[in-house]
Parts: sequence; structure tokens; C-alpha cells
Amino acid sequence: MADITELLTKGDVRWVRYARRVFMRAALMTTVCLAAAGGARAQSADDAATLEPIVVEGTGEAADGPVKGYVAKRSKTATKTDVPLEKTPQSVSVVTADQMADQGVKSVAEALRYTPGLFAEYRGASNLHDETFLRGYYYAPRFLDGLLFGSNSLGQVDPYLLERVEVLKGPSSVLYGEARPGGLINLASKRPTGETAREVQATVGTDNRVEAAFDLMDKLPGSDAVSYRLVGKAARADTMEAGLDTQRIAVAPSVMWQPDDQTKVTVHAFYQNEPEAGFRNFREAKGSLTPTAYGYIPRDFLISDPNVQKSEREQASIGYQAEHRFDNGVTLRQNARLTDIDTAYQTLTWGALQADGKTITRTGSGGTEDMLQFVIDNSAEAKLSTGPLDHTLIGGFDYRYSIVDYAWGYDYTVPSIDWTNPVYNVTSLNLSSGRTDTQTKASQVGLYLQDQIEIGRLNLLFGGRQDWATTDIDNNLTGTATSFDSSATTGRAGAVYDIGWGLSPYVSVATSFEPVLTAAPSGSDPFEPSTAIQYEAGLRFAPEGYGFNLSAAIYELTQQNVLYRETSSSPWQQTGEIRTRGVELEARAEITDNLSLLAAYSYTDQEVTEAAQANIVGKTPARIPLNQASIWGKYEFDDGPFAGLGLGLGLRYIGESWGDATNTFKVPDTLLLDASLSYDFGALDRDFENVSLQVNATNLTDEFYTASCASAYACFVGAGRTVTATLKYKW
Repeated sequence: MADITELLTKGDVRWVRYARRVFMRAALMTTVCLAAAGGARAQSADDAATLEPIVVEGTGEAADGPVKGYVAKRSKTATKTDVPLEKTPQSVSVVTADQMADQGVKSVAEALRYTPGLFAEYRGASNLHDETFLRGYYYAPRFLDGLLFGSNSLGQVDPYLLERVEVLKGPSSVLYGEARPGGLINLASKRPTGETAREVQATVGTDNRVEAAFDLMDKLPGSDAVSYRLVGKAARADTMEAGLDTQRIAVAPSVMWQPDDQTKVTVHAFYQNEPEAGFRNFREAKGSLTPTAYGYIPRDFLISDPNVQKSEREQASIGYQAEHRFDNGVTLRQNARLTDIDTAYQTLTWGALQADGKTITRTGSGGTEDMLQFVIDNSAEAKLSTGPLDHTLIGGFDYRYSIVDYAWGYDYTVPSIDWTNPVYNVTSLNLSSGRTDTQTKASQVGLYLQDQIEIGRLNLLFGGRQDWATTDIDNNLTGTATSFDSSATTGRAGAVYDIGWGLSPYVSVATSFEPVLTAAPSGSDPFEPSTAIQYEAGLRFAPEGYGFNLSAAIYELTQQNVLYRETSSSPWQQTGEIRTRGVELEARAEITDNLSLLAAYSYTDQEVTEAAQANIVGKTPARIPLNQASIWGKYEFDDGPFAGLGLGLGLRYIGESWGDATNTFKVPDTLLLDASLSYDFGALDRDFENVSLQVNATNLTDEFYTASCASAYACFVGAGRTVTATLKYKW
């Protein structure tokens, strides 16, 4: 680790480029090897056709593994230990791979549409990033297999590569370090399980969508200790805006070595290349919320120009997870990953609609943002008893380091465009104005300790953490450097009581911190980290042996040390405070073997309670719906004339939100309809067993709506109707 850290801290561009080449080659070589192994395995299976089948009994749900259906029982995200959800004193939602497949999602943001407390697609049809609001705070940080992935909105993982998406709500620094107040999203990637399963699928749809994907896992030939999994996908589709498209190739190979029940090591890689990654759109309220003299500006209008629009993203990572359980009940774990994310973007952005109602000014902008990130988490877990108290202790230290090279520029000379008769004739951009060229090196070291105590029906949780963070920003244009050092102590305490009949009420308090990277005015002390504290109470109803999980939560969450300033030229002041009070209800149920149901409701009341800008005190921040609700159900016929048929239907309600910080106008509410239709051809003929067809439609009524507005000049139009058809074969 010291050698890697030394290389990283040098910030040498040659090292970054060399590392990227190593990642790509490693991912591709691993893919080839695993594909060959899979072929050999299939051949050996054909040669041994006379052997008796081996039936492997399931060992139950793993806290980060596959889930059959929509109802997960366990999770590691909240505690870093394998515990039932009903023993976790903080709100957690788990979106399973089955739910993502049934709803035909194309991004992590889409996968979270039916999750309470989360505003998943505030940017509407913009598909470039998975930017989400969680309990009213942006952007919820994403973790991949328990380790930070990317930064802010940088980086994206295709949901087909994921086993589950877990949302931990509220401050979460005690186990993960610096984090936003609303919580975090943990993506659990598909990994080997030691079992055999294979599937391939092909998808076509509206917007000229074409996809192909595969998921193969098995044991390596001749070995009971080594198993592999290879997941891949290729896709292309047009964007909502005319003239642009998206293209993606993703592959995720992994190998697990498990010589006995006490030791497991998994090595994994990930590579995703997008020569056309997507378009990041915004518009203004005129033409989106209210019509112009010529009507509403259509969804497919492109403010940019296909001749100069560029959106490229390439991601690669390699890492491992290792654990060993000793006979005395102590388990040691190490989880590490090295990630490289390179992006390039060039576009024309919306300026302002002119008085004639059809001419729109534009600004050219573009540049690159490249990140090299190393993250490692070391922990020890011990189970012990002290009299009537049963303890699960976990302690450890984690370290993260990243280098981000960011270069950006503007062109203020590009011509305007008439949206009623657009002409695309911009051939080049001169991005020499307002240039930015920086390198940011950020590191964080954290020590944490947590004790889960079980006393009969009562479960207590106490945790504490100390972090030290350093950020260095080098301005390559001026030759100047800025450094920020900060430290923070965070904690969490909670209690859950098992009343019986599956009822478990809980209470908790949790804190978080986030370093402020803005320089304080000259002569002033550096800004303190932004902090948050949450008080939460909830109730879960998950009786043993029944396939449902109902939960309710009420909370108050306050973020402090928020930066505000009177005007854009005024000095920053750390006087801000934002308070959020909310209620969340969630139901996940396998009501029968044929009927699955999801339902969610969230009430998010957010208020600026302190700020340097007096006109926003007492106001609600823009883009936060006060109410959101959703329901999704799927029914599968297993006999009669409709045997093999599956029907799914969903409703999503997005409530009113304020369109600007001073609350001068509102974005109206909307109701969206989703549906699915599937058919298992095995019900028709046994020769077609494991072949299925599924058709998905989102926004089935093609509702024209605005998802949110940050101001009168930054509104986001929602996606129109999309329809896809997927043919899948499993064996």
C-alpha cells in the first residue's frame, strides 16, 4: 500500500496514463481467460452427460448477494456486518436485481424511481450521470461494494452489472468517512456464488435502442475452490434530443477462491467504455413550464450542435475482497480497489430565450475531467459475550486517495438558434475564455469502532469514528496552490426492540461531516467542515416466514456550516443551516408466489433556517418535491389459458417543488405510468423452457412534464415514452 500511495501522491500524468493502460489490459485479459474457462466448462459438461445431477442446497440470503424477488432480508451497508434489516436502527432500502430486471431500468437513477426519500431523476431525461437527491440533499454519494466510487456525479455503472442497489438514509460518516447529510447509495456488483447460472439477452426498443448482454458464472473446470463470473453488456440508443446517441460497452469479470468455509478471496475488474456517453441538458421555465407565443418547446429540440457535441467516458477498475474467519470468532477483512475514470465533454448550453419567443442564445463550453482513485478498507470483526450481552464488535481503518485533473473553457461567440427552425452549422469551438486548469489531490484516513449489543429482544448499536482529510489544489494556469486540512469526529447510536409478531421499533441518532473546499476570505480562518445530525425513529414489520417487509420512518436532519453569500461577488460566509423533517413509508411484498408488490411514500419538508442571504431564510431549497409516492405490482399466471404470462403496472407521483431559492414559482406535480408484459415460452412448449420475452414501457401516456427547476433559467424536462422488448435465455 505504501508503494501505491507514493506513486499516487506524485500526481505524475505518466503514471495515470500507465495505470489506465494496465487496467484496460487486465480487464480484457481476465475477460478472455474467463470466457475460455466457461467454454471449457461447457465442453466438459457435454463430455460428462452421463453423470448424475448434483443438487446444491441454498445457504440462505447473503447480505450483499442475490435476492429472489423484491424482498431483501439482510444488508451490510448500514453496519458493515451481515445482519437482518429488522435489527438495523437506521432506514435502509434495497433494490434487487429482480426488480431492476422487471422494470427494465437503464441506469441506477432509474432503478431508484420506486424508493422513498429519494428524488431519482431530478434532471429529467438527462442520462449522463446518476445524480440523485436523498432526503433533500444532493448529490447522494455512490459506493461500489462498500468503497467510494468516483466523486459527486463523476462515474456511472450499468445496472445490469449489479446484484442490488442499497440506500442508507441519513448521515453515514461513522463507517464511511466524509459524506453528504442525506445518506449514500451502495452498489453491490455481481460476483461468483459458487453456483452455475448462465443467461444471455437481446433488447430492442424506441429511440433505435439495441442491446446485448450476458451473465455467466460457474466453477472453474477441475476445481471446487475457484469459481468465476463474467458479466457484460453492449448498448446504443438515441438521446431524447434529436441528432445525438449513446453507446456503451461494459464488462465485469471476477474470480473467487474459497478453499474452505473460513477463507474467501474475490478478485474483480470492471471496464466500461462510452464513446457517446450522453447529453446533459437544461432549459428555462419559459417553453417548459409555460408556453411561448409558439407553444411549448418540444422534448427533442437540441440546444447544442451535433457537429461539435462530444461526450466521452472511459472507466476501469481492479480490486479484491479478502476475508478469513478464525475459530475464536474473529474475522479479518480487507477490501481494496483502484479506479480510473476519464471523461471529455463539449457542448453548447442554453443561454436565454429572447423576446421574440423563438431565438435562444448559447454558450460553448467543454473540457476534460480525469480521476485516479485508490480506496482501501481494513476491518476486524469479533463476536463475544459478556454475561447476558452478546457483542458484535467491528473496528478498522480506511484510506482513500484521489487525483483529479480538471480542465475547462468557454466560447461566448457562438451564434443563437431558432428553436422553431433550428439550423446546426457550428463547426468548431474556441474554448479559450474563462479557462480553468487544476489538479486536485485529496486524501482521507479514518479510524472507526462499532459495537452491536444484543440483550434478549433488545439490540443496541454504538459507533464512533475519527477522520483526517487533506486536499491540495494546484492551479496550472497561475502556478498557485491551495491546501485544506480538516478533521472530524462522528458517531451513531441506536436501539431496536423486537416486540414480537415481526414488529421492531427503533430510534437512532447519527452525524456526518464533509470538508469545505472553498477558500475563506483573506485574513480569515479556514472554513470548518460542513456537519449534519439526524434524529430518526421508525418501525419495521417483517414477520418470520412471510414474504414482506413494511417500514415507516420519521426524522429530523440538520446540516450546519453551509456556505452562503449575499451576491455572486460577495465573500463566502459559513453561516448556513438547512433543516429537513420527513416521513417515509415503504412496503415490499411477495404476497403470493404469483404476486409481487412495491409501494412507497415520502414527505420531505426542507427549510433554510440560517443564511447570509436574508431573502432565502425560511424558504425551501429549489428542486425538492414535498410529496412523492409510487406503487408497482407484478402478477404472473402459472396455470390456465394465461400460463406463462406476467403483467406489471406502476404509478409514480412527483409532487410540487419550488423552482428557485426564493420560492417565487412552482414546478407542478405529475403522475407517470409504467407497465410491463412478459411471457415464459416454457409454458407453451418444454423445448422453449427458460426462454422469455419481456416488454417494458415507461411514461406510457407520454406525459410532457418538467422534473424540476433550479431557477427560471435551469429547468429539466422529463423523458417521454420509451418502450423496450427483451428476449432472454437462461440455462
